[in-house]
Amino acid sequence: MSIKYFFALLLSLASSAQAQLSPPVAGGIPAGTGAGVHSPNSPFAPLPARADVLPWSLLTEVKTKAVNNRLLPVFPATVQALNDKTQRIQGFMMPLEPGEKQKHFLLSSVPLSCSFCVPGGPESMVEVKTKTPVKYSLEPVTVEGKFAVLSDDSYGLYYRITDAVSVK
Repeated sequence: MSIKYFFALLLSLASSAQAQLSPPVAGGIPAGTGAGVHSPNSPFAPLPARADVLPWSLLTEVKTKAVNNRLLPVFPATVQALNDKTQRIQGFMMPLEPGEKQKHFLLSSVPLSCSFCVPGGPESMVEVKTKTPVKYSLEPVTVEGKFAVLSDDSYGLYYRITDAVSVK
């Protein structure tokens, strides 16, 4: 599956899920937006707190503004300061291609609970492109690489890490 197709599918699912919800979920936040909710029924533990990784709470501080019928991110200065610097982040893998080893995937702040459900909004995902393949895992993984803050990505992403390596 190409990344373009995957993101089109994700956005389509998020839009239809949002349109079908009568009341908002998770404290007033519609499905497919926000940091994502870790289901209490999930068989996977939430991400452990670590001082050596970029906190998702910082990445999810982004706001949006409507420009020409599109929602674009508005990043606080603390997030903008991360751009083009080496960062370390942990999350749950969302593969973009089949296979045991992944060189291009998404990291999410919460685990996938359903293959048809969007775990959160773009602020809760980071696109990862690695130097060498990373073994797929249902457990959290940590990567380090050059972090990019994306103000107008064609796929609707807010963050990307390139030249990433897997770290413990």
